[in-house]
Amino acid sequence: MEKKLKWGILSTGAIARTFARGLAHSETGILIAVGSRSQENADSFAREFRIDRAYGSYQKLLADKDVEAVYIATPHPYHAEWAIKAAEAKKHILCEKPIGVNHAEAMAIIEAARANDVFLMEAFMYRCHPQTAKLVELVREKAIGDIKLIQAAFSFDAGENLDSRLLNNSLGGGGILDVGCYCTSISRLIAGVASGGETMEPVEVKGCGYIGEKSRVDEWAVASLRFPEDIVAQLVTGVRLSMENDVKIYGSKGWILVRSPWVPSREGGKTTIVVYLWGKEKPHEIEIETGRWLYAIEADTVATSINNRQASFPAMTWNDTLGNMQTLDRWRESIGMIYDSEKPEAKRPPVSGRPLSVKANSSMKYGKIPGILPGISRLVMGVDNQTKMPHASVMFDDFIERGGTCFDTAYVYGGGLCETLLGWWVKNRNIRRNIVILDKGAHTPFCTPEHLTKQLIASLDRLQTDYIDLYMLHRDNPEVPVGEFIDVLNEHVDAGRISAFGCSNWTIKRIEQANRYALSKGKRPFAAVSNNFSLARMVEPVWEGVIAASDCESREWFKKTKIPLFAWSSQARGFFTDRVKRDDPASRRDARPWYSEDNFRRKERAEQLAKKYRVLPIQIALAYVLCQPFPVFALIGPRTLEETRISFGALEIKLSPEELAFLDLQV
Repeated sequence: MEKKLKWGILSTGAIARTFARGLAHSETGILIAVGSRSQENADSFAREFRIDRAYGSYQKLLADKDVEAVYIATPHPYHAEWAIKAAEAKKHILCEKPIGVNHAEAMAIIEAARANDVFLMEAFMYRCHPQTAKLVELVREKAIGDIKLIQAAFSFDAGENLDSRLLNNSLGGGGILDVGCYCTSISRLIAGVASGGETMEPVEVKGCGYIGEKSRVDEWAVASLRFPEDIVAQLVTGVRLSMENDVKIYGSKGWILVRSPWVPSREGGKTTIVVYLWGKEKPHEIEIETGRWLYAIEADTVATSINNRQASFPAMTWNDTLGNMQTLDRWRESIGMIYDSEKPEAKRPPVSGRPLSVKANSSMKYGKIPGILPGISRLVMGVDNQTKMPHASVMFDDFIERGGTCFDTAYVYGGGLCETLLGWWVKNRNIRRNIVILDKGAHTPFCTPEHLTKQLIASLDRLQTDYIDLYMLHRDNPEVPVGEFIDVLNEHVDAGRISAFGCSNWTIKRIEQANRYALSKGKRPFAAVSNNFSLARMVEPVWEGVIAASDCESREWFKKTKIPLFAWSSQARGFFTDRVKRDDPASRRDARPWYSEDNFRRKERAEQLAKKYRVLPIQIALAYVLCQPFPVFALIGPRTLEETRISFGALEIKLSPEELAFLDLQV
């Protein structure tokens, strides 16, 4: 390579020095700068490695226009902030493992790299070494038959220094994150290759470990993983326990021993994989020799992969990183290991380190409902699946930055946990006056005016707010006269507990009865309705007692009355994605409410328009909802930042009346 990649190192700790020594032997890169929180430390590092540029802040390093790639070597809790800032500075990124403290942070980092079109790789150097490539080859060729069991250990005794990051809760200490991540990564790799792919996610994770009374981190821990194809794994990790750190793989015909799986030939040389076959006295020893330094190989992997913006297997791809972080989250959850920064009451800022603000390129559109002051975003974030604060915070922060303002939740979601986490997030961000909360109560079988009041009071407490912007009855109870519901809802408006109200899963007939009663008594009527509406016709109820608004009568009613429709399952729960197929038993089961021939025809037409607009069919399906000739707010339920990004793409698609008719099989 004629032109060498110009590197900067962010932080000056031990792993930064290790990488710098390896980078000196790189075929593709050169170290030109270092950044530290201390000018003294930066100067010392620069003298040691004979580089000219030493910066006393991380930001100054990122501002150096000559630096093309950065190696992020900070303690774990700072990875996300500085990886995001590096991406925004248009620097390619090699981020020390683990890429973040949890899966939520990993999502945010990857989305930042994608948005800024920069390379990103999580720094598992062993994945770049030829020994790992050889191990993949042996497993793929079934050198020991079908894989049954994987054993992986990485543990060491760091001593009793509670000031060390390894035993510090606030610095993401403990074995699982620090070195247990190696064990999860190799077990997922081996299981995936053994099953004919690359990596595979476990269907079950069970852990056990010791959390220090003083350190409050996992000092040693084990995990049992179960994968598809009947493959299981046993993992061991720790920062207060020395062990024989190796990998053993057992198959139907023998077993493999990797004596030095994690740091193979640090300065070049030979490593050995030993293959034992049942019935043979002597094992077969396979030598892997390289003259290249381990961390130089890692740096060269970055340089040769930059054009693709991520590395190729068996180095860490973005999906591999996300899967590994999810497994680590599950392992920690299994033993009760949670960091203080992950607790709901922790006043931690957004992972970017910046106050929340709407991005300049936001494409969000807004609507209004009388009595509600903030503009209501046409896309509404469903708060029904976020059960951990890190996940909730990252998802909600991203929604706000994209221009979202409205959050939909309910008394019954997560047994109250979803309301609680939303409440903590709103408090932590001090954002209550800038958002719209759509909350629901009185779900069957507790659909009475009395239960409505009890649940509303409880929801206000969970949400840590004194009012809810838009409150809806979650179900109807035909045995209760409509006037009783209207009366109690008006009482709560008058008391200032709610600003406006509506209903969910009510028939048009009952809504009209309620609104006629309200007008006859000089009271407020329903201001909005939340029934199902999507491009796919709901052929079976998703849940008992739900109602769709996609029939002709409902459409005409909404066109006539202009009452806003908050459409739940607006994307038909993934019906328009690749995972739903005709004549597929899994699709028939998972997409049961929409599994019909006419809906597959709609899907085919969405695919046709998707090609025309160069978007995804799911985006066409969501645009169909947003482009209706009556006020519609689409409720979305993304589980990942990628799903949110895809949903927001629908805002930029303008479908004509002719295209709407085409999608709905009217022509």
